[in-house]
Amino acid sequence: MKKAVILISGGLDSTTVLEIAREQGYTLYALSFNYGQRHAVELDCVKKILSKHPVQDHKTVHIDLRGFGGSALTADIEVPKSTVYNSKSSKIPVTYVPARNTIFLSFALGYAETIEAKNIFLGIHSLDYSNYPDCRPEYLNAFEKLANLATALGVNEGGIKIHAPLLYMTKSEIIREGLRLGIDYSITNSCYDPSMDGKACGKCDACHLRMNGFKELHLNDPSPYQK
Repeated sequence: MKKAVILISGGLDSTTVLEIAREQGYTLYALSFNYGQRHAVELDCVKKILSKHPVQDHKTVHIDLRGFGGSALTADIEVPKSTVYNSKSSKIPVTYVPARNTIFLSFALGYAETIEAKNIFLGIHSLDYSNYPDCRPEYLNAFEKLANLATALGVNEGGIKIHAPLLYMTKSEIIREGLRLGIDYSITNSCYDPSMDGKACGKCDACHLRMNGFKELHLNDPSPYQK
């Protein structure tokens, strides 16, 4: 039995990764985080997703990253919004949460060790939105080396693998793959600043990328948006 820990946020990308891992024959152990994010409504989406796409076990870890702040997602900093997405910007956006993927992967590694799972899946990708430093291939390679050096599972068993199957895919390619796998994207939420009832703003970078992905496929995004 191949076990895998899956980081699932309630968004489009991680849900797609969940089904990719399932298709590859893994027994799935899902891990989510309530880290003080302003878009915590995504955790409600996780419940809906897992009701349709069940896993062996699901844990939600509570971390207060608002204690550090430093991001529009964890501090009283306005989420940037516009009518047009600027795909040519080379700046690290204010929605980057300092060291978030390192923190999440560290927890996933601890979970994986306790259940003796040599595989960890996450939904990062670097083509459409590559300015987060912890979404780069170099970062993933470095963390995988750390995982095999810093754990008993890595030292005694070897071969801990960090999987990022979406890494070189565009958003439209991810959506196409998810539709092939039977995912209902209406129950996912990718927005950085949704309303209290879970409707996406339609103007943040995450919304633009998502909507453009569906548009490239000549499809309407089924997720509810604010008017």
